[in-house]
Amino acid sequence: MIEDDLELAQIITDYLKSFDIEVVNTDSPYNGLSMLDVHKDYQLIILDLTLPEIDGLELIPKIREKSNIPIIISSARDDILDKVMGLERGADDYLPKPYNPRELQARIKTILKRVDSNNEPKKPEQNSLFEVREDDMQILFQNTALTLTLAEYDILKLLVQRNHGVVAREDFIYASDNIEDDSSLKNIDVIISRIRTKLAKIDETTMPIKSVRGIGYQLI
Repeated sequence: MIEDDLELAQIITDYLKSFDIEVVNTDSPYNGLSMLDVHKDYQLIILDLTLPEIDGLELIPKIREKSNIPIIISSARDDILDKVMGLERGADDYLPKPYNPRELQARIKTILKRVDSNNEPKKPEQNSLFEVREDDMQILFQNTALTLTLAEYDILKLLVQRNHGVVAREDFIYASDNIEDDSSLKNIDVIISRIRTKLAKIDETTMPIKSVRGIGYQLI
């Protein structure tokens, strides 16, 4: 656990011990990174966001450079943007403070059940019409490579990753480094329209991107 509230850290440590969960806490995010290098048997990280030295949101990508270890964000910050950014940067769950330690224990148990014997998260199923090739930033539709701008690539990639899940317009903005944070939601509609045009050139009889009124889009 990376938590600078030492009193809270001790409460959580004592509580989880009753479920045979051993917790090692540090109040230093950089020390937490070093501990990942030394101890390869950690199974999960409980991460606060408001930390000394570096913000927890900035720490998540650094953790992901080293490990696919599951991360539960434990934070008093209730801004939806913090939650979205945390999950998009690689966290597995977000638990707002204050919370009942019993809920934390349940979430830990649920997440660890999803992790295979090699401590690697299972890869989500992708839509069968698309193939994402992240190494060369290409997306294939019905085995045909699409010519996409960086923003179009980011948007379509997120739709494919969510498969049939609904993606809000705001999520596209938060998830992409190639869309300005102050872009209007209408700009997302314009980019989606361009993607649809490119898909129709390959197969005009199939349109896999569905509008979800008042929310965003999903693949069908």
